[in-house]
Amino acid sequence: MYVKKWFLSINIRYNSKNQLSYKLLDHATDAIIEVTASDLAEAFLTAANSVVETTLDRNTVEEKEEMSIKVQGKDLRYLLYNWLEAVIYQLITDGFAIKRIKLDLQKNEEYEISATSYGEPIDLKKHNFKVEIKAPTFHEMEILEGKEVKMKFLLDL
Repeated sequence: MYVKKWFLSINIRYNSKNQLSYKLLDHATDAIIEVTASDLAEAFLTAANSVVETTLDRNTVEEKEEMSIKVQGKDLRYLLYNWLEAVIYQLITDGFAIKRIKLDLQKNEEYEISATSYGEPIDLKKHNFKVEIKAPTFHEMEILEGKEVKMKFLLDL
């Protein structure tokens, strides 16, 4: 009987306060990421950082240029989907290796993120390109707000 191994490995990242910020649960064909943050802005920033670190080695990236990212969502799930899609687009389609992101999250009629990413054109060898992310998905997406914000999302690799 063949049993498919669901999770291949677990990578854990901590924030500057030595608190858990995200876990990358590698899946046979996808990546499942769980984020823990103190507020929504930190959660969205951590989600973006997890996408960058899944794709390349950000320690090899220099801040030579900057690019803007603006997304909206009718609710937090759509905002997260659009945000992840925009970060992936910048990495994969625009070929921009991201070192750092600065963002502003606001709620008006819809949720909005205005962000600036800092980095340089991607060099597959220099930046140790790991894997191409095709797209985020709504499958298994969760956002829970309480004392802290918890997110879970799946990336199609």
